[in-house]
Amino acid sequence: MITLLDHIQFVMLPGQESEARAYYVGLLGMEEEPKPGDYASRGGCWFRAGAVSVHLGTDAGFVAQDKPHAAFCVSDLDALVAKLAAAGHEIEWEGIIPGRKRLYTHDPFGNRIELIQDGDGFSQR
Repeated sequence: MITLLDHIQFVMLPGQESEARAYYVGLLGMEEEPKPGDYASRGGCWFRAGAVSVHLGTDAGFVAQDKPHAAFCVSDLDALVAKLAAAGHEIEWEGIIPGRKRLYTHDPFGNRIELIQDGDGFSQR
């Protein structure tokens, strides 16, 4: 039986590691972690914030999809929205479920990300 989501993998085109760092470290506040062994030579980068781990791999044929996404709970959604908007990232507030403060945005590569105010997450209620 599943007990934990270990990590999520997103994709970007080769050579976009600096944009990944600017977004995942600079805006989302994650820390980059070294890729182990042979993974280090394959391009991409890995990030972590507490128990949340994001792996960005590279694929020369990558085309972003609109529907699949990861959902992250954040401690101060309003502050993060201000940072993302100031950096030019679109914000799409989601109001379908009353009482849950959440939105969709995209990383620089088109990967869809849901951000939820901590406490409003689906696994938290």
